Amino acid sequence: MRELLLLLLLTLLPLAARAGIDSKHPDVRASFPTATRFGDIEGDPPAAAVYEGDKVIGYVFESVMVAPVPAYSGAPINLLVAIDTQGTIIDAKVLEQHEPILLVGIPVQKLYNFVARYVGHRVTDRIVVGGGGTGSVRIDAISSATVTSMVANETIMNSALKVAVSRHLVAGAVAGGTGAASVRKDYFAPANWQALTGNGALRRLRLTRGQVTEAFKGQPESGLTDDPTAPAVGSARDTFIDLYYGDVTPPTVGRNLLGEAGYRELMQRLKPGDEAIAVMANGIYSFKGLGYVRGGIFDRVHVMQDGKLFLFHDSDLMPLDDPRLGGMPRFDEKAIFVVRSSGVGFDPTRPWTLQLMVNRQIGPLKSIYHTFTASYQMPPAYTSQPAASPSAAADGALPADAPLWKKIWHARRIDIAILCAGLAVLSLILVFQDWLVKYPRLLERVRVGFLVYTAVFIGWYALAQLSVVNILTFIHSVLHGFNWSTFLMDPLVFILWVFVAVTLLLIGRGVYCGWLCPFGAIQVLVNKLARRLRVPQFEIPSYVHERLWALKYVILLGLFGLSLQSLNMAEHYAEVEPFKTAINLHFARSWGFVLYAVALIAVSAFNNKFYCRYVCPLGAGLAVSGRFHLFEWLRRRRECGRPCQICAVECEVKAINSIGQINFNECHYCLDCQVTHANDHKCPPLVERRKKRERAARPLPTAVTTMTDATAPAAPKPAKAFD
Repeated sequence: MRELLLLLLLTLLPLAARAGIDSKHPDVRASFPTATRFGDIEGDPPAAAVYEGDKVIGYVFESVMVAPVPAYSGAPINLLVAIDTQGTIIDAKVLEQHEPILLVGIPVQKLYNFVARYVGHRVTDRIVVGGGGTGSVRIDAISSATVTSMVANETIMNSALKVAVSRHLVAGAVAGGTGAASVRKDYFAPANWQALTGNGALRRLRLTRGQVTEAFKGQPESGLTDDPTAPAVGSARDTFIDLYYGDVTPPTVGRNLLGEAGYRELMQRLKPGDEAIAVMANGIYSFKGLGYVRGGIFDRVHVMQDGKLFLFHDSDLMPLDDPRLGGMPRFDEKAIFVVRSSGVGFDPTRPWTLQLMVNRQIGPLKSIYHTFTASYQMPPAYTSQPAASPSAAADGALPADAPLWKKIWHARRIDIAILCAGLAVLSLILVFQDWLVKYPRLLERVRVGFLVYTAVFIGWYALAQLSVVNILTFIHSVLHGFNWSTFLMDPLVFILWVFVAVTLLLIGRGVYCGWLCPFGAIQVLVNKLARRLRVPQFEIPSYVHERLWALKYVILLGLFGLSLQSLNMAEHYAEVEPFKTAINLHFARSWGFVLYAVALIAVSAFNNKFYCRYVCPLGAGLAVSGRFHLFEWLRRRRECGRPCQICAVECEVKAINSIGQINFNECHYCLDCQVTHANDHKCPPLVERRKKRERAARPLPTAVTTMTDATAPAAPKPAKAFD
């Protein structure tokens, strides 16, 4: 019997080894009717080869493994794509999507039909959602799901091109490779508007109402009286949009347009490999739209290069409020968009195309689109051809095939070093806190300085504000397939979470909330300034205060419940956190979000850390995670609370109860109570001990001798009287 089982096992193992992608996705057999076998997913980028005999006749892959692009939901759309050896797409099917727009009034079949339109196109085709432009291929968007359409387009074309290039099916550099030329960062020449528009550094796309009307000729009309795309008698030559655009990363363009200070600030905000593109326009059509799509993607303006589409998210928008370029006309709308460095790379020294999508509303939930394009080529004077390096390893560069997260860590190594240095300083503060609290002025300066570092560097510069979404995403990842590379994509956030996890285990939530949260740091600094200005403080009565604590736990529970159903829905309601507005987007957001964030900061001037105490779901999540910490480094005395109430009154978040116990679930580890604990002029037990020492050390008074009658000298006798 044992021999029979062994024989059966040896027979099945080769069959299992030969099982290819068709065992997981049987539908691919219909795409390759002559195939004799299917390989498994392998290589970089991952794809499965398809064979007819010993000859490869195509490749099949899942897009999420090759070029995942965050969609409207925040999660990528996963597509099964098949290409032949001529670089033609022969099949495309949706495997997984979490788009909420397809669950509310729009059948998901529309997405399936949209994806099917790519069959027959080559991977090198310039496919434009909405059409338009010389040399481009038009594919109509899903009505009322424009962003989903553009993301699906980017996902299919970028992943197909990447696989085709890596397998040498089409010519060209592997997507994400670095071009030979580079932008000259050391070249600057004074220039005005006429010079930059004359040499092509700033280019123009002007559309008249007649051109737009002609583009929609034969299409249904909206019937709206104020439709700018509709024919209008006598207005054919009127300006629809007069748009100028250009790459402002080269110093000659950026410094002249933004000024020295503005350009320096822009470059500080850009990450290695990012490019900044300025867009300025007049006319009746907005290139940003009346409000960009919820989910953070602009649907009217984007960039294409070599068939690869680059979308702009809300975090890619920077203001262009105060241009300094001489001779520049006035523009009603101005902005800077950042093309982020990513796995599918953008080469600013090579030609690219700006795409402007114009929509016509033809029903309550239906629109049609047309895309207009304009080309761009950086002036040769702004680029340079670097000398070939004999060895990439010699100059410290990573190999081209290194994982993306490693490249990101390498590119941000200076930021990582600054963050690690800050965490090392904080660790020293915690280790030597018993010594430091004996010097209140020194501690106050150290704390204020560190809070400024947290707000400015960790928050506004590095954008490393942690969020409850991180917790929900981690839980979701554990439940649905954990992948370290997902969390390694942002090195500063990853390092912060590792440090926070250690401090949660050791001493609880207070270290992050009191020292490392950028939004919390802003609140504390505002409150300290308000106190210096003698702004009156308002404290909620203790019986109400303790019940309001529960609110943030209820919010956390609600978000967790929503995340079990839909992580996207939970992320939507996680906007209860003002972090994205106040930190990540630097308040460059619609007025409702800005008003909410500013209001919470303003409240902190009267009630310190109001948001942190009662609303913050991240703080609640950390409190739950750190509930069973190992150590309690905050010292207390027997007299605390019985009768002394000094620490309870002075605690900035009121985490000490009337009997002197510290609620470590609510403590923010500001160390104020430890300063009082070590102060022998403030802490009653120490005051008493100090006075005893002072009395004991006081010199005794000089002794005074008292004479008694026995020892007193005799009084002289009176003289005897004579008669």
